[in-house]
Amino acid sequence: MSRLFNKSIEALSAHLGDVLLQQEKYVTTAESCSGGGIACAITDTAGSSAWFEKAWITYSNQAKADEVGVSDSVLQKHGAVSEEVVIQMATGALSKSGADISVAVSGIAGPGGGTDTKPVGLVWFAIADNHGTISFSRCFSGNRKQVREQTIKLALQELIARLVA
Repeated sequence: MSRLFNKSIEALSAHLGDVLLQQEKYVTTAESCSGGGIACAITDTAGSSAWFEKAWITYSNQAKADEVGVSDSVLQKHGAVSEEVVIQMATGALSKSGADISVAVSGIAGPGGGTDTKPVGLVWFAIADNHGTISFSRCFSGNRKQVREQTIKLALQELIARLVA
């Protein structure tokens, strides 16, 4: 494996691949604040073509709407960094990809862009599969790189947890 990621992210990606292979499933991603980092971590694992379908980097609101079907009304009402948006990102990616499970993230990696109600470090996650969709948020600390790395790590951990539940 290349050294794009720390060893814990590499190990999580490899473990995710093992679980997906064993279950004969494919994963897809729809990412905003992580900028494709989850997909990069996954595809950094040798053999990932056997369990990774495709990915979307939907950084702008327009990309979220055009690429994974987030409704303009939801974006206007709740903003890009919201539970409602990541749920639509995850379900849209799942339906457009043909994969078995998806993860979506949208957040504020910083250093700017935060508000009192949506501080820097806030990231919303959603995971969708044939059992439904779960969503949750975390507020990470650290600089931009650290927030993005924590986002990637938690996304991989939660994908694994969902698959083995």
